Amino acid sequence: MPTAALLVAPSVVFLAALFLWPIAVGVGQAFTGADGPTLAHLRRMVDDPYFWTATRNTALLIVVLIPLQFAFALTMALLLRERPRLSSFYFYVWCVPLAISDLAAGLVWLSIFADRGYLNSALSRFGLGDGFAWLSYDNQTSMFVAVLLAELWRATSLVLVIVVAGLQNIPRDYDEAAAVFGATYWQRLRHVILPQLRPSLQVALILRTILGLQTFAVAQALTGRSFPLLVGETYQWYVTLQNEHVSAAIALVILLMSLGTAVVYLRVLRDPATGGIR
Repeated sequence: MPTAALLVAPSVVFLAALFLWPIAVGVGQAFTGADGPTLAHLRRMVDDPYFWTATRNTALLIVVLIPLQFAFALTMALLLRERPRLSSFYFYVWCVPLAISDLAAGLVWLSIFADRGYLNSALSRFGLGDGFAWLSYDNQTSMFVAVLLAELWRATSLVLVIVVAGLQNIPRDYDEAAAVFGATYWQRLRHVILPQLRPSLQVALILRTILGLQTFAVAQALTGRSFPLLVGETYQWYVTLQNEHVSAAIALVILLMSLGTAVVYLRVLRDPATGGIR
């Protein structure tokens, strides 16, 4: 056996054990019943009204959350690039949510949006009402906003770290040369900074979208099943309803959505100058 194959073999075995085998088991659970191959589990999944609500909520969360996260992270990273006073302190403060678990973040925001939480207490103190049921099951919009704000606070710092690291690899000479030739800040941002930041944005976009599709603990702490998400439905079917087959089918839907969005991002964000990915 060639030396190169021997060197690569441990990594191949590790990846197969860590990724390929669980995927194969999941596919088997989703398409296999007591009598052999079957589509009954998929039919049961699509017949469940919670599945379509969870799919809609998950897609809506991704569509709204990801642009907001990137807008905030890019703005904060560009501010840090100008090296204001106490910039290192600001960076560490903005990255504090990285040290907080998903469930803990959900509980923090639960204390804000609960019926007797900080938000209603503040509104009552300023004479703006006796309180609002932000997390009531019949207030889908307010529940969505609560989950959105919690995820925005919790996960934007991850994008910030990636973008800051990418900005540090961009030589300031290009930016300064464009300024000497009369380019405005917005022109330099569009034509100098962002094109060189493309690889970092690509990584952050793929990573955050995949993690966004896996949002669970924050929504579970805030709303339970009143605002269902796809990962939450895998939990419900596996733990509460004791049906690992339907749970595996929903997990495969999440996997396909993750792979599909990753492929789209890789094609859309590839470097047009080389026809490939930088």
